[in-house]
Amino acid sequence: MSGTPELWHVHEFDRLEQKRPHVLVVGAGIAGLTAAYELERRHFRVDVVEADSRIGGRIRTHRFGTGPGAPSVELGAMRIPDRHRLTLEYIDRMGLTGKLRTFSTLLSEENAFLHTDGGFVRIRDASGPLCAGFRAGLGPQDSGPGSGSDPDPRPGEHDPVVVFGAWLTAIVDAIAPPDLREALRADLRLQLLDLVSRIDPAPHLRGAARDRIDLHSLFSAHPDIRSGCSGRLNSFLDDILTETSPALLRLDGGMDQLPGRLAARLKGRIQCGRRVTGIDVRDDGVLVRIRGGARATVRRADFVVCTVPFPALRTMRLRGLDDDKRAVLDDVVYCPATKVALHCREPFWHDEGIRGGASFTGGLIRQTYYPPVDGSPGRGAALLASYTIGDEAERLGRLSARRRHRVVLDELAIAHPRLREPGMVLGATSAAWGHSRRSVGCATRWGKSAAECEEERRRAARPVGRLFFAGEHCSAAPAWIEGAIASALDAVNALVHYVPGARTVRISGGRDRAEGVLR
Repeated sequence: MSGTPELWHVHEFDRLEQKRPHVLVVGAGIAGLTAAYELERRHFRVDVVEADSRIGGRIRTHRFGTGPGAPSVELGAMRIPDRHRLTLEYIDRMGLTGKLRTFSTLLSEENAFLHTDGGFVRIRDASGPLCAGFRAGLGPQDSGPGSGSDPDPRPGEHDPVVVFGAWLTAIVDAIAPPDLREALRADLRLQLLDLVSRIDPAPHLRGAARDRIDLHSLFSAHPDIRSGCSGRLNSFLDDILTETSPALLRLDGGMDQLPGRLAARLKGRIQCGRRVTGIDVRDDGVLVRIRGGARATVRRADFVVCTVPFPALRTMRLRGLDDDKRAVLDDVVYCPATKVALHCREPFWHDEGIRGGASFTGGLIRQTYYPPVDGSPGRGAALLASYTIGDEAERLGRLSARRRHRVVLDELAIAHPRLREPGMVLGATSAAWGHSRRSVGCATRWGKSAAECEEERRRAARPVGRLFFAGEHCSAAPAWIEGAIASALDAVNALVHYVPGARTVRISGGRDRAEGVLR
């Protein structure tokens, strides 16, 4: 008899445990892990399935070697704007705030290289060639008063409008995908240049020779300029200002620490190597067909949170989705991205005065980043040799890994001949985001108005019955960790509202989310 009460408590616990709604999260990227973490905090039973052999999604830190001291490089997300409060909040929750460091971005290193019409020049010396090239590209229609096209400025002086146009064009060339590059150049010459010529950009010139432009200062002082730009140029200016911001952060030791810490907090299972092949939304739950190796199973869940990119979702057998939901699966546009990293014997770029930041190397490889040297002495250094998006990323992604690495090495060696020294390159790795439906790039809404962007976000994130959607493609910040986290919180909020007694509270940053206790 003495054991009966204890046995009763065990059975009662099991009975109560089974009454807690079960949620299956599809995808173990940052959106899926955040959703699972928040749902468990609200006393749901949560399991996560992931098609890949690892967690993290498009956060992927690669280490050249094993154990402490192996040089690392980011093959996925690598930077965090300091205004992304949700991302920083979760970094703090996971005990990682002490590992935040400044991220040195494009144009932040004076000794890095910039590709111009006349070849490679150091960023510190680039203004002259950039302005000359920009002037040469101005047509007769650009030569009106105040256009900045005066062919004979006084010696030692720089036309601030030309400086503005030259540097912004250089940034567009470095960041924009090929299909947008020429269109953005045209928008800049025909629209933005005229608008800037109507103000005085001189207060925003920087540098000892006042031959650089502070775009952030200019647009902050004259926000009305952007109202005259095309939607295409305006939406891309957001990316330009973010990617060249001095207020970018990184995680020392690897960005993969964030998904790793989130996963460690979960009580439910995370099953990798489990590919979802079908989702059937029903009134009383959701059936999910899962394949692991040669075995296929069907699991029932009270709710499902799907975080996979829409191209992957389109390959599944879907039932219960309405026409608009099926349509938006095709409407969201993804931009491929490819990164190639080299394991070098030593950080030879330090001898060239380059301590960080990035070069715009042009050609097929576009951007080259110089990560902090984080390996133990004697274990070499990582170089992010190529970061491309759009068609150039697609071209590199279609190559075999070996061929891809060789193409990048040969092209980058023009700017960095020491790469050809025997034994300098110890290894290479790459990630082609967009080469398959499972590893697509990031969602983009370039060229759309603010209203169109919000409408697409709403349609992408809208749940269908007990099936909820999250991921950066369902957010107002596509392509960023912030967007993935925000979308997960929105999905959790919507899911919890299915539960009687749920209430909405505020968290830091002003975002609504639900806090409910299941009884």
